[in-house]
Amino acid sequence: MSRIKSNCVIVIDDKTISDDVIDEQFVCDLNACKGACCIAGDFGAPLDKSELQILDDIYNKVKPYLTEEGIATIEKEGKYVFVKENKEWCTPLMNKTEGCAWLVRDKNGVVGCGIEKAYNDGVVNWKKPISCHLYPIRITKYKNYDAVNYERWHVCKAACKNGKALKVPVYKFLKDALIRKYGEEFYKALELTVQHKEK
Repeated sequence: MSRIKSNCVIVIDDKTISDDVIDEQFVCDLNACKGACCIAGDFGAPLDKSELQILDDIYNKVKPYLTEEGIATIEKEGKYVFVKENKEWCTPLMNKTEGCAWLVRDKNGVVGCGIEKAYNDGVVNWKKPISCHLYPIRITKYKNYDAVNYERWHVCKAACKNGKALKVPVYKFLKDALIRKYGEEFYKALELTVQHKEK
């Protein structure tokens, strides 16, 4: 089970950033985990409402990258589903337990995102859902602010070990994703705040 520890020590505009985002270290090790985050869990990837139309628009272009089971799931359940337990839209799961319907597998059995593969090939201009790009950061939206937290999950043990070996904090590993979500100015402010904190 994943766990979020929230001890917010940095506030930038309307975002509160947990100290774990700064202090913990993390670098994905796909050779070790085989992309388990796309398979494990009770629900698919959380989606912003603005992403639903994007999935509608890109599906036919991404479809050739997907597995037969993924295609069958999407065409039966939809490109996204509403999860009542979480009160949010998510990507559908194949047979509810076999991973995100949008996933792909390479010849070594490593799981990745079919959307991202299409993006890397220049077929679509959208990388993947922002919740996937930001992982292991999870964002909880409140009325007046966003809580930016680091989520611990047992399937990411190898990434934690790799991050410590390489000495890469979570926020640096996710630089591109954080800039995509909040912009360059936010990330620069975060870097400056961390530098001040470390003095």
